Amino acid sequence: MATTFEFNPDRIAYCETHSWRAYYDRDWIKLIRLVVGLCQEQFRIPFPISILAAYYTARASAEWVPADHDPQKVLDYLKKFYVIAQRHSGLDFDPAQVAELETRYWDVHRRLSGLPDKTEFIQTMTDLHSAVFGLSPEQARESAELRVLANNTVDLITSQTSTNPENDWHKLEDYLQGCYRSIQHELRVGVR
Repeated sequence: MATTFEFNPDRIAYCETHSWRAYYDRDWIKLIRLVVGLCQEQFRIPFPISILAAYYTARASAEWVPADHDPQKVLDYLKKFYVIAQRHSGLDFDPAQVAELETRYWDVHRRLSGLPDKTEFIQTMTDLHSAVFGLSPEQARESAELRVLANNTVDLITSQTSTNPENDWHKLEDYLQGCYRSIQHELRVGVR
């Protein structure tokens, strides 16, 4: 069954890249503006509901930061976000399942940061993209691999091991463009 879900992959990649950068630069006003835009671009969440959706993702992120965080609080905020995203996007996913997969993504990213074997991370991203966009695992694999490359690149920047951070921010955005272009292509081809 084909879907009519459309988005602008380059705009999403821009918002996501620059929101990560604003987060690490501690530019909170810019971060909020970009996350609101990301909610609107990626899941068609209209203003002012996009502010609430951005709040839920920001709260989930804030809850996640401490190593001894409460996983249930993180999950609860992500579920609230994905209920809004599912309602406005027209995508047919289970918000609770996708929130669980998003939490797993955050966990795997944290655990595997700086390690060479990203097999588990790629599988987690494949599962997440498959669930959110209704793609088969085969269709979601390329986007997952590119997403992991983007995460690896932000890890280089934030760990201060990058030899050229400015260039790596551009590379990160390129990976995200490829990730979202792959999803868009697979959505246009048709799903399951």
